[in-house]
Amino acid sequence: MCLNSITKGALKPIKMPLTPAQVAQAVALIDQGLTQREVAIVLNAPRSSMQYSLKRYQETGRYTRRPGSGGVRCTSARDDRFIVMEILRNRYLTAVEIRQRLQIARGVNVSERTVRRRMEEVNLKARRPARGPELLRQHRVARLQFAREHVNWTHEQWARVLFTDECRIALRAPDGRERVWRKRGESFLPITTTQTVSFHGGSIMVWGGVSSDARTELVIVDNRLTATRYIEEVLQEHVIPYSGFIGHDQFLLMHDNARPHVAHCVEEYLEEVGIQKLQWPARSPDLNPIEHVWGMFKRKIKSSSKPPQTLNELRNAALAAWDSIPQVDVRNIIQSMPDRMQAVIRARGGNTRY
Repeated sequence: MCLNSITKGALKPIKMPLTPAQVAQAVALIDQGLTQREVAIVLNAPRSSMQYSLKRYQETGRYTRRPGSGGVRCTSARDDRFIVMEILRNRYLTAVEIRQRLQIARGVNVSERTVRRRMEEVNLKARRPARGPELLRQHRVARLQFAREHVNWTHEQWARVLFTDECRIALRAPDGRERVWRKRGESFLPITTTQTVSFHGGSIMVWGGVSSDARTELVIVDNRLTATRYIEEVLQEHVIPYSGFIGHDQFLLMHDNARPHVAHCVEEYLEEVGIQKLQWPARSPDLNPIEHVWGMFKRKIKSSSKPPQTLNELRNAALAAWDSIPQVDVRNIIQSMPDRMQAVIRARGGNTRY
């Protein structure tokens, strides 16, 4: 091979260690009769790196580098265990707080980055905490008992239930999903700043109910929902007629433990009209599939081609969004009820990913 053909158009060598594949290629080219300088040009590698790699191959017979000693570790095994145990005892401690505790308890001074590396070594990473309602012992017991009683329910049994709930929609409420494209130093430009308004520009409350095969009409609740209004505007107008659709003897009403739902007059009315109620554990939004329907409902309002600017437009957009939710999506959500029961049992009555 002619050297002129090799050097023609050669790039400047990149100063970095040779990979095992490059070392193997270099050895093959040397066996073909090329000089080390010519091989360095072919591989676009520094000549010093080439000489070192070939010398190492002659000594060890391997293409890989010798194992290095690495940097001096500034913490001992006991220091590492102390860091990990402190984190496992309190998952909300910061790297700065752990560093301070390590310095006080063991007299070892390290950086916050060292603390983070020790946590990464045991697969501990800082993430946003999951959110869920506060569950006291009585709540966990009730949730666990409910899950055990209904874990073997079939999809046909869950199809008898009308899952209901209220939802409040604000005109300009942030959903935590918004992102803005900006450069460094553009944080407070008008085009990259979200301007807030008092009370999110106003809001409305709606009531709805869903089951596997159909759903009720959306009820827009003006002002505050009282027990009397709940009977007259929700139960009489929507729940009672819907019970005939499923079958009055098989129908089950699910509503949570909000004050208008558990008032004495409401309990007496349900008993009078013969509506069976599914006894629902308190603080269990993760068990109610309509919560996921509300998420779909809000996203449809937000993604509409013409977002509402007034409360009247918000009412119309809410009615349209409710009707546009595919029933097959609602059915798929309700069919997750057996999995929700299993999740509560695994969590011993605690919060679940639902």
